Amino acid sequence: MNETSKSIFKKLSDSRYATRYIVGDGIDIGAGQDCLDQYFEFFPLAKSCMSWDLVNGDAQYLNSVSDNSFDFVNSSHCLEHMQDPHVALNNWIRVLKTGGYLLLSVPDEDLYEQGIFPSTYNADHKHTFTIYKRKSWCSNSINLFDLLSSTDFSLQILKIELLDSTYKYRTSQLSRTDQSMTAIGECAIEVILKKL
Repeated sequence: MNETSKSIFKKLSDSRYATRYIVGDGIDIGAGQDCLDQYFEFFPLAKSCMSWDLVNGDAQYLNSVSDNSFDFVNSSHCLEHMQDPHVALNNWIRVLKTGGYLLLSVPDEDLYEQGIFPSTYNADHKHTFTIYKRKSWCSNSINLFDLLSSTDFSLQILKIELLDSTYKYRTSQLSRTDQSMTAIGECAIEVILKKL
């Protein structure tokens, strides 16, 4: 819930977002009502951000979007809804200009799904994600390192981070709850890629 909005304070504490990553023209894939452009006063080098959601077409393919169109691509909690995350990620990189940045966040399978799949909290989740594990409890689990290394494009991985600074581990030991429903609760993985 409002995952882009939750991420803004963290983005503001790291100057690279305002000076490198969120610069020029972008697209926010799966934005819904929480598009990144509502925070452009904090990112003065950003010019525009197209909000892409179900009404615009299938986010897996971005059929109406030309190759090399955007300086940055943002997608917060959308990849887990795709039938084929590999195809989706390739298309999201396809529409990115060389030298552009992809800012991606997905729910962490242990913090969000908490050992149960299909998801208790979102019936539309088709996959779970982990940074890397030898073996997951979920048959639909995707290791991000494996996914990123299998794209059709040359990429530089700039950041992979577990976003758990506001996750209440003690609460999760007492009972299962969707902590992302709180105003600050993050239980995700953030990835930042540069297209080479």
